[in-house]
Amino acid sequence: MICSFDDLAIKYKNYVDVKNKIRREVQSGRLVQITRGLYETDARADGKYLASIICGPSYLSFDYALYIYSLIPEAVYKTYTSASFQKRRMKRYDNYFGVFIYRDVPADVYPLGVLLYEENGYSYQIATPEKALCDKLYSLPPVKNLTEFRALLFEDLRIDEDELMKLNKEIIEKIAPWYRANNLKLFVKFFRKWIK
Repeated sequence: MICSFDDLAIKYKNYVDVKNKIRREVQSGRLVQITRGLYETDARADGKYLASIICGPSYLSFDYALYIYSLIPEAVYKTYTSASFQKRRMKRYDNYFGVFIYRDVPADVYPLGVLLYEENGYSYQIATPEKALCDKLYSLPPVKNLTEFRALLFEDLRIDEDELMKLNKEIIEKIAPWYRANNLKLFVKFFRKWIK
């Protein structure tokens, strides 16, 4: 369970030195520090449950989601990539649970295509496959034409073509224009031309 410093201060209010009590709990392994002022009581908690707490608002996306949906072959062991907005630069947090990376997406597109899950007493948000791929394409340097775009998808990102075919064309056509980015314009054109 995730606890803030304030939660623990209430729990340990009968101790003379609350900070020292928390420090001892961390040293004993009964608490694991996630980031300053934030702790987890279960050292085996999955990092996906912690990602939106470390830096929010955010939802899991980019490489993490693409791997979860089998769109890319590379495993992302203990690396949790998330989309955020108005942070102005990439943020990275390293802790016991893994590496947590946050990249901005446009504020207008942020709430589109995000799913909420509840598991094991935690909740987390993750992009749909279509949104995760749009986020990833937005984060990459722009390509100039469909030939370069195809190379970007299948050579650079190594997107699984069979999984790509399963994506919902209507969702892509709805979400992609909100990014106002060349890679996303090409994505829509690519889908209309190659995916029937």
